[in-house]
Amino acid sequence: MQLNATQEQALRAICDTFIPSLDREGKYWRHAASDVPIVEAVLSSVRRNPPAAQAEFKQLLDLLCSNALGATWLGPLKPVAELTLEQREQLLNSWQHSAVPSLRKAFATLKKLCCLHYYGSSHGQQPYPAWEAVGYRGERIGEVPVRHTGSLTSERAVPTHVDAVVIGSGAGGGVVAAELVKQGLEVLVLEKGAYVTEADMTRRETEMYGRLYERGAALSTQDGAVSILAGSCVGGGTTVNWSASFETPDWILEEWATEHDNPHFLTKEYKELFGEIKARTDIGTQLSEHNPQNSALLRGAEALGYHRDVIARNVQPPADTADRGAYWQSQGYGGLGDSYGYKSGTMKTYLQDAVDGGAHLLPHTEADCILTKQGRTYAVAYTTTIPGQKPTQATVRCRKVYVCAGAIHSPAVLLRSGFTHDHIGRHLYLHPTNAVMGVYPDRMEGWYGPMMSAVSDEYTRLDGNFGYKLETPPLHPGFMALATPWQSGEQFKEAMLRTAHVGAFIVLTRDKHGGRVRLDSDGAPAVTYRLHKYDRAHLVHGMQQAARIHRAAGAESVQVLHTELGEIACDDPKWEFYLKRMSHLSWAAHRFQLYSAHQMGTCRMGGRTADHPFKPTGESREVQGVYIADASAFPQCSGVNPMLSIQALALWVARTTALA
Repeated sequence: MQLNATQEQALRAICDTFIPSLDREGKYWRHAASDVPIVEAVLSSVRRNPPAAQAEFKQLLDLLCSNALGATWLGPLKPVAELTLEQREQLLNSWQHSAVPSLRKAFATLKKLCCLHYYGSSHGQQPYPAWEAVGYRGERIGEVPVRHTGSLTSERAVPTHVDAVVIGSGAGGGVVAAELVKQGLEVLVLEKGAYVTEADMTRRETEMYGRLYERGAALSTQDGAVSILAGSCVGGGTTVNWSASFETPDWILEEWATEHDNPHFLTKEYKELFGEIKARTDIGTQLSEHNPQNSALLRGAEALGYHRDVIARNVQPPADTADRGAYWQSQGYGGLGDSYGYKSGTMKTYLQDAVDGGAHLLPHTEADCILTKQGRTYAVAYTTTIPGQKPTQATVRCRKVYVCAGAIHSPAVLLRSGFTHDHIGRHLYLHPTNAVMGVYPDRMEGWYGPMMSAVSDEYTRLDGNFGYKLETPPLHPGFMALATPWQSGEQFKEAMLRTAHVGAFIVLTRDKHGGRVRLDSDGAPAVTYRLHKYDRAHLVHGMQQAARIHRAAGAESVQVLHTELGEIACDDPKWEFYLKRMSHLSWAAHRFQLYSAHQMGTCRMGGRTADHPFKPTGESREVQGVYIADASAFPQCSGVNPMLSIQALALWVARTTALA
């Protein structure tokens, strides 16, 4: 996507409104967004989206270039580049609070792209004023020996015939590939993302988002209301997740078994899979210490008498205590790729086992469709797109196909392949998540230490099997800029200066009502999701409790991520009114922030032909030899961070069907 000079000028003017140059002392204040390559950075994110989304962005820029822009905010009939800074701020605030959903979406889109790239990017080798000002250091911290010495590359020719093709290399695909190889099958793994080794993981925020995440971490629902974080690289989500490793709760397994006719979820054999996976992926509760955010969650929950616990993680501290300091600091960067090799994602465990056993791995390769004949699969057509090279298309013949591309891309592959079951793409669960920020007197430095090591399950079963978990995220400056409310350039810069003192708790909601994945006109997945009032009530309840925990842990003030609710001091006499007010706000799209790091459902397995596209064994009801083995197979969402749940399901499907 290319812009003309007028469109570039408009985009630059908007970026310099969010991040303006101000007449205050210090380079941080005088520095504007356009003092870095902000236009190029924003466009790099936009170009990762399908053509329809790119066209929509250009239409937004055309509006900004038009005299008709004034009609959207009752301002002067001038293009944005001819407005003063004060007028541009009025324009953006008008859009942010507009009753028109498309204007709120426009504000949210522009704010997300500009602020993420300004605070999350680094440019050249010069000290970056934004990072210096907030006290952030994004370079490598010390040199720690990398534990992973294997390689997933091979000089062998790509086969044209195999026993099985595995689409995806994450928690599902990696486990399936290893088990199939163990059973004696020749396997080809197709991964549309790149193979990024530890040596290539720079720990620079937006750079790693661009290399490791779906659409450079710019994926969202069609209306832009939910930002979706999904791994798109070798190892998938296990390469970029926050290491939390929960077994599927017994009450969830019972729900999946009884409500969806999947009796295997209650068997001893299935539950024993968790122990097997834990041993292979080094899952345990050992850690050198909690970081300040997780300590605050534990401290506040204890003060209120709420449940709290330590999260098992697939990361283990080094045996040599001399390495503990650097190890501890490095853990905060695991969401940007584990450059030190401590996290036992599939890239270092099951995929390595598969490749060592003879499997072939093709990164940069997307499965176009599964080819079938007379109700049985016989091949997969795929396209390899290596950066800087012309895309190449090929076909591999096979007896079996294991679809493990994730809950967004797995249904897309099936729909492109002509599968027609009415429930393919439906029942998309997102664990919709919001964060509540607390400002503390002491430095929190949410970019250091184990990202997610504490949890409160006080309200996990608020209503039957539905409720929420309270956990913590890593807080790097780009992510912090996404979350920080904006009213003016000066206010925003002031707020970002507190980054090192901010702690965040996230409300991870188990949603009862899902969304849907369809294909757009180019064959790419398009996601629709509207937060149901039932799930919204649980989310709001969780935000209220997260605020209480911040206050009990010693925070000075709390900020809820809603455009109509500002920050409040924890000693404000209107504290309880502030919390109660949350329940009466408008929760329409783009009046609050909503995220998803867990996508589940869309190809669910179960015993009823009409409701479940896949059988309890994981095999398709439409085409023999096609299996589902990732989070899309979940009958309903897991209610916990799903990595271990996916791995257990994938191992079950592979072990049950490998020799069928």
